[in-house]
Amino acid sequence: MIQTDFLVIGSGIAGLTYALKMAERFPDKKITVVTKAAADETNTKYAQGGIAGVTDFENDSFEKHINDTLIAGDGLCNEKVVEIVVKEGVERIRELINWGANFDKDADGDYALGMEGGHSEYRILHHKDVTGKEMERALIEKVQQYPNIEFHKHWFVIELITQHHLGYLITKSTPDIQCYGVYALNTTNNRIEKILAGTTLLATGGNGQVYRSTTNPSIATGDGVGMVYRAKGRVENMEFIQFHPTALYEPGIGGQAFLITEAVRGDGGILRNKYGAAFMERYDERKDLAPRDIVARAIDSEMKITGTEHVFLDCRHFDKEKFIHHFPNIYEKCLSIGIDITQHQIPVAPAAHYSCGGIKTDEWGQTSIRNLYAAGECASTGLHGANRLASNSLLEAMVFGHRAFEASSRQPGSTIDPDRIPDWSTAGTTDPKEMILITQSLKELQLLMSDYVGIVRTNVRLERAMRRLDLLWEETEKLYVSTTLSPQLGELRNMITVAYLIVKGAQFRKESRGLHYNTDYPEKSPILQNITL
Repeated sequence: MIQTDFLVIGSGIAGLTYALKMAERFPDKKITVVTKAAADETNTKYAQGGIAGVTDFENDSFEKHINDTLIAGDGLCNEKVVEIVVKEGVERIRELINWGANFDKDADGDYALGMEGGHSEYRILHHKDVTGKEMERALIEKVQQYPNIEFHKHWFVIELITQHHLGYLITKSTPDIQCYGVYALNTTNNRIEKILAGTTLLATGGNGQVYRSTTNPSIATGDGVGMVYRAKGRVENMEFIQFHPTALYEPGIGGQAFLITEAVRGDGGILRNKYGAAFMERYDERKDLAPRDIVARAIDSEMKITGTEHVFLDCRHFDKEKFIHHFPNIYEKCLSIGIDITQHQIPVAPAAHYSCGGIKTDEWGQTSIRNLYAAGECASTGLHGANRLASNSLLEAMVFGHRAFEASSRQPGSTIDPDRIPDWSTAGTTDPKEMILITQSLKELQLLMSDYVGIVRTNVRLERAMRRLDLLWEETEKLYVSTTLSPQLGELRNMITVAYLIVKGAQFRKESRGLHYNTDYPEKSPILQNITL
């Protein structure tokens, strides 16, 4: 058993911001960070484009950034939260720079601000095309300076510990559910341990692996959302899955797709169909810089019209040296598969990218479960509404990592006699004889979500998806109660739960709004609502 004052699940920008601030304020307290892979293997690491923030007050303003965010969110943003993130985000960016993060500057020494879809001004700070990796590097180096931060790498968190584990019946209407910590599998010795904590922060990232093609790393399996839902916490707006319009198309390659950042279109990249025609002007007056939901649906439409599996991003008119300076990794990746961006167009197709919904929180990151906070992509704070504005995610993660720190540092944590928390029971379980029972179910899950619950949806597709999910859930639960737990089995359980929540939210939403487009309800409803499950 491990006991700690503050427990952080996840080591991306949200989790590390929280851990760092706690360690600074409470040098006598113990902060434990648990991650299921290496410390830097996070969604943050793969963020290419940058972080949105108002730093050029001569040409930009908070009001413009707020308005752009609200327009992208299509009526479902929490306006108070939008104002909080936009205004407080500037100070969080300054902190990150003070902690050692580097952003590109122009010849005059000013920050070289980029433009992305849905933004009305140049406001994206970036570090070439590896902004998230640079931010993660700076934070990891900073937190290593604090001896009261303890890392547990390659631990898979299984469940939140609540009164349920004390023998009480817990339902969604239970008024005072409390979190006492987690059960976690130490994959180095295959032992399941109790980690008890006064306060727990979930910063577990996204759930893109639910789909066959995603820009997310293999760790993005919706673990935080799955755990909270099983613990009877509130989850909302899961139907709003953002598909990045421009992932590199590589025939026969599944899993994690290489992202072609939106900043390429911000610098002048043009989307073209198989006939060479620039098509975005037929879908939106903002053309290639329309918000992501519009661009992804436009590409999906062009692919269906032309019968192709991708469109093209044309960068042949770019200055080669400038492209290589700003997008060195994209240039090298394309070159490695025979694409010279000065001679060839880049084949691209949409891929699952970001979950705008998640664990419901208040404006301080507090979930519906006491002493449990959430920040980053796993949380639904109200910022994104029905569609995330490009490069707002890293900003939100820092703001809510900070806000969760401020709120939880003022609140007394959970206290419980450790002896009351039972050890994890493995009675009646045996080692799995065939891993194909897990791997094949995962393939089925990803296939049905991609085919039935993608960019464009119908009632019939959603019904089919739900029936197949019911069978996958039943088969996986039988495995769960009869075999020794592995990270693969735990992730599959979480992904099936996340998929169920996406489909159920999509079925409840009788309209098309933002990232959710249902051809049976093509119009927006005059009644605005968040779907809470």
